[in-house]
Amino acid sequence: MKKKTSPIRVAIVGTGGMANVHAERFKSISGCEVVAGCDVDPERARVFCERHEIPNAFDSLDKMLASGRVDAVSVVTPDAFHSPVSLACMKAGKHVLCEKPLAVDYPQAKKMLAAAKKAGVINMVNFSYRDWPCIQAAAASIRRGELGEIRHVEASYLQAWLASTVWGDWTNNPAWLWRLSTAHGSKGALGDVGVHILDYATYPVGPIREVNCRLKAFHKAPKDRIGEYKLDANDSAVMHVEFANGALGVIHTTRWAGGHQNRLYLKICGTKGSIDMDSERSTKSYRECRGDGFHKAEWRDVECQPVPNNYERFIRAIRTGKPGEPDFARGAEIQRILDACFVSEQERRAVRI
Repeated sequence: MKKKTSPIRVAIVGTGGMANVHAERFKSISGCEVVAGCDVDPERARVFCERHEIPNAFDSLDKMLASGRVDAVSVVTPDAFHSPVSLACMKAGKHVLCEKPLAVDYPQAKKMLAAAKKAGVINMVNFSYRDWPCIQAAAASIRRGELGEIRHVEASYLQAWLASTVWGDWTNNPAWLWRLSTAHGSKGALGDVGVHILDYATYPVGPIREVNCRLKAFHKAPKDRIGEYKLDANDSAVMHVEFANGALGVIHTTRWAGGHQNRLYLKICGTKGSIDMDSERSTKSYRECRGDGFHKAEWRDVECQPVPNNYERFIRAIRTGKPGEPDFARGAEIQRILDACFVSEQERRAVRI
C-alpha cells in the first residue's frame, strides 16, 4: 500500500451515539481531518456535523463517495449495515474502520475480508478494548513465554443495564430496545458485547478450537414485547471453550450483572505463572503471580505503558501503508466463533471451529 503524507480525510457513516466517540477520537489526531458525516436521517447527520464542526453532511453514501472529499471511512451503522456500507466504501478505494461485530455472520465477514484484499486498502475492526494498556502488556508477556504453557482461562463481560437503571431506563429508549430484538438486527448480548470478550480473551491466549454455548433471553415485559420491539435476543451467554493450544476456559457475558456498569475480567493461568485483569480495578495495570512468588501464591501489580488506540493505529496504518490491527481477518475469526455459538445453542452440542 502507498504511504500518505497529506492530511487524512475521514468520513463517519452512521451518526448515532457511538459516532460521537469516533468524531472526538479522530479530531484529536494530528494530521487527521473529519470532513463528512453521513446518515440516512438527514436531520441527524446535520445535527451531528454541527456538533462536531464537520463541514459536510450527507444523507446518501453514494453522494458522499462521489464527492471526492474522503480518504477513509469509519462505519458506525447498526450491525446489519456494516457489510454493505464497508463493501461500497472499499470498492470506491476508501480505507475502512468498521465497528464490531464485523458482520452479521461469517460468510459476510469472509466476503468483506476478500474485498479488502482485492481493494488493497487498510481495514480494521474497532475492538475498542485493544486500546487498554493491560491487555497489550499481558499479551506481550504471554508471547515471551513468561506464563509457560497456558492451561486455564476465565473471562467475563458484565453489564447491569437490564438489572438496574445505571445506564438509564432501557424500557422506553429505542437506543437500548433494539439491542433486545432480533427483528431489529440484534444478535443479543453475545453479538453486542460477547464479541468484545471473545477478542479480549483470545488475543493473548490464541484461537478457540471448540465451543459449547448456552444463550438465554429472560422474561422482561408482558408478552416479552415493548411497542414494536419483541424482546427475544439473548441477554446472557455462557461458553465453555477449548483453545487451539489445549487450554480450557469459560467465557461469559450478561446484561443482568447488577453492581457492574461495564466490567471486563480476564484470568490466564499457565505452568509458570498467572495473570489477572479487572477493568473495575485498572485498565493500565494487571496483577501477576510468577517468578519467585509463583510457588508462594504471591501476586504483584504490573504497571503498563500507554498504547495507541484503534483510531490512532488506523491513521498510522494509512500513513505508513502497513496493515493495522485488529484487521478484518481478526473480525472474521471472531465472527466464526459467534456463528458456532448460535449453532451450539440450537443443536445443544459442542461445535468445532
